[in-house]
Amino acid sequence: MEKTSIFSRFSPEQKLRLVGHYQSQGYVVAMTGDGVNDAPALKKADIGVAMGQRGTEVAKEASDMILRDDRFSTIVFAVEQGRVIFSNIRKFVIYLLSCNISEVFVVGIASVFSSQLPIMPLQILFLNLVTDVFPALALGMGKGDHSYLLCPPRGSQEKILEKSHWIFIFVYGSLITATVFGVFSLFTFFIETPFEKVVTLSFLTLGLSQVFHVFNLRKSDSSFVFNEISRNPYVWGAISICLVLFVGSVHLPFAQATLDLVPLTFYEWLTVFGFSLVPLIGQSILRFK
Repeated sequence: MEKTSIFSRFSPEQKLRLVGHYQSQGYVVAMTGDGVNDAPALKKADIGVAMGQRGTEVAKEASDMILRDDRFSTIVFAVEQGRVIFSNIRKFVIYLLSCNISEVFVVGIASVFSSQLPIMPLQILFLNLVTDVFPALALGMGKGDHSYLLCPPRGSQEKILEKSHWIFIFVYGSLITATVFGVFSLFTFFIETPFEKVVTLSFLTLGLSQVFHVFNLRKSDSSFVFNEISRNPYVWGAISICLVLFVGSVHLPFAQATLDLVPLTFYEWLTVFGFSLVPLIGQSILRFK
């Protein structure tokens, strides 16, 4: 039956059995119908689709979705949009958890092994209002592409976050944490730098690493440069807003006083940007392997 494309003149019982057969084989089944005799199969299918214009009320009640224009091409479009929305929700959640866990790691490890924190409480609040808002919203507004239709349907029991996603979150959070402590150690023990500037460098490294993390939320089989993330204009807008806020927090007097930050030189900014790209490159290398 798996090799058969068309079934004709099926009775309601046969339609019901056909849906059950494909479900027993592990397929996600969508059923379209417009009459009373289609109602049992529409109810049993994973997704029942009733015709909105010529469908009976019984068929509509038994369905999960009503096709208002009665065009089958609309189903394909709806499937694509549903997959894009699910993917955006997953990216949104992964991004937020990755950023938050890196902050927890930085503060937790520093509290245990050091008497000095590389980042202050008010600075963490600032990061939560900046890097946890604009890039995450941009990920949620991505339009995706037609490649989502080439993927098989996900299982009905699949969660938003599977084991592999939790591993990704932990790994990237660890990479950001290691990078922040690398900057903190470099400017504390090897380059004699005032503590206020060390905190500023650590703060910016953590913040920019989180901002650049959006590019790691691309599909695993997509290009590093050209992908659905880099084509999302909202992502570039969010990054621009974050950069302006970071520069302002360091160089505007009232922001400096509020967040306990100090100005940086051009070369110190280059150092921050260089270190902030390390987690992004590291995660890309691990993904490639």
